[in-house]
Amino acid sequence: MLSSNLTPYVVPAVLWCLIILSVITWALLVIKLVQFGRARALDKRFQKSFWTADSIEQGESITDNSSGPMADIAKAGFAVITGRDIAPGNKNLAHQIDRGERLERALRQQIERERRSLEGGLAVLASFGSTAPFIGLFGTVWGIMGALVSIGETGSTGLQAVAGPVGHALIATGMGIAVAVPAVLIYNFLVRRLKAGVHSMNDFAHDFYALCQQSGFQSGNAPVMRQSDLKDNATVGQKTHATA
Repeated sequence: MLSSNLTPYVVPAVLWCLIILSVITWALLVIKLVQFGRARALDKRFQKSFWTADSIEQGESITDNSSGPMADIAKAGFAVITGRDIAPGNKNLAHQIDRGERLERALRQQIERERRSLEGGLAVLASFGSTAPFIGLFGTVWGIMGALVSIGETGSTGLQAVAGPVGHALIATGMGIAVAVPAVLIYNFLVRRLKAGVHSMNDFAHDFYALCQQSGFQSGNAPVMRQSDLKDNATVGQKTHATA
């Protein structure tokens, strides 16, 4: 009795729910395409300017005036080779840390941040693709159950009494599939775009690391203490400790 009374509300509610999921799916596609397209355009413009710079100092100036995933990666790298990633109170200790390892870690962390930013919304698409068929199936089962209860109450078993409610209920299953298939296809398409973007960022980070390695992990905008100075400081410290 309860199923029969709620059927006029449950099945339409399921259909409207699936329609909303479909609208969100296509909206996410548009939003992600704009996001990926903007990031790709910014990265292309930044790389063209960065790799035509005459020096690493000029490259740093170009980076400071640029935006985009690769520009942010370069900013994280320059923060390391200029020493800006270390708190002022730890300057002496920071010079004893291998700058190459610090740079590699900073680049890897920034790539991970950019990846998380680009993959936002993909989990929603994956959820829609996996749950939409079951939502539609729920509406179908509820609708058929209500039709059977109604037939039992009225005693009418004719085709006209069965076809209408059952056909209306089956629409929910069709809607569920119509939502799930595009969601899965869009998800796979965006994941491929994401992987391609992350691969490009990894390539840039590798080239940036090689550039910094060639310059001794130094930038002319921030002088770095030499290893010989570190050894001299360490020797002085040892003598002072021995004297004490």
